[in-house]
Amino acid sequence: MYPRNAIARLAVAAALACGALTLAQPASAAGPFERGPNPTDSLLEASRGPFSTSDQSVSSLVTGFGGGRVYYPNDTSQGTFGAIAISPGYTASWSSLSWLGPRIASHGFVVIGIETNSRYDQPASRGRQLLAALDWLVEDSPTAVRSRIDPSRLAVAGHSMGGGGSLEAAEDRPSLQAAVPLAPWNLTKNWSGVRVPTMIIGGENDSVASVTTHSQPFYESIPASSEKAYLELNGASHFFPQTTNTTMAKSMVAWLKRFVDDDLRYDPFLCPAPRGTAIEEYRDTCPHS
Repeated sequence: MYPRNAIARLAVAAALACGALTLAQPASAAGPFERGPNPTDSLLEASRGPFSTSDQSVSSLVTGFGGGRVYYPNDTSQGTFGAIAISPGYTASWSSLSWLGPRIASHGFVVIGIETNSRYDQPASRGRQLLAALDWLVEDSPTAVRSRIDPSRLAVAGHSMGGGGSLEAAEDRPSLQAAVPLAPWNLTKNWSGVRVPTMIIGGENDSVASVTTHSQPFYESIPASSEKAYLELNGASHFFPQTTNTTMAKSMVAWLKRFVDDDLRYDPFLCPAPRGTAIEEYRDTCPHS
């Protein structure tokens, strides 16, 4: 028979063991839309994410936009993916941004880079075309594409007037999960009606859509109660999205993963504010952190 003090020591040891086991459990279960491995700086800064991708052209005969190209993950084992439509800027074609298609898709998204009905379309028209492209993805795209998409998890992005168009789309369709305007241009400066989580990325030396007259007032006009962030790239011109830009892509993917996929693993890449020589300024509300 054990002495009382030995029994007491055994009881304490058992309690500590139980506590250790309890503490070893994860704080929360993985979200239902998490796709891919745990994110790291090196993963987000690489030229491709963890998913291999395929792509195919989209006919200009579609309704509501001018065709384009769609990119999608080859993997079908992890469930459906969110989708994002991206518009080029004034007079530009999708080829000016085409590096973004496979890069974003390789992180677990279906991406459609659109051609606009006219290269001279204004932001409001580009916004409508972005939404038409999302509708086409969900309703009319080939089965290989459509079967990969979760229609409740959609987003928009664009460059210049396409970026202004993504703000138009976000205001017109509040059910969107995210918007990422890149060097956005729009004559409308007040976006107080936007409730979609929005990351605006501007260039410090933009002489076409100056951050002081476009990106910054756009960001400030979005309500503080909305999820929003403003990233200004150090020394960047208006055309920074048209060549590979690691800082832009890293933040863009992190935003899409966090809000389209509701993947909390990406919070540390957004809050606290990211720092680095490539970043001139970063503003955020971070209510999600």
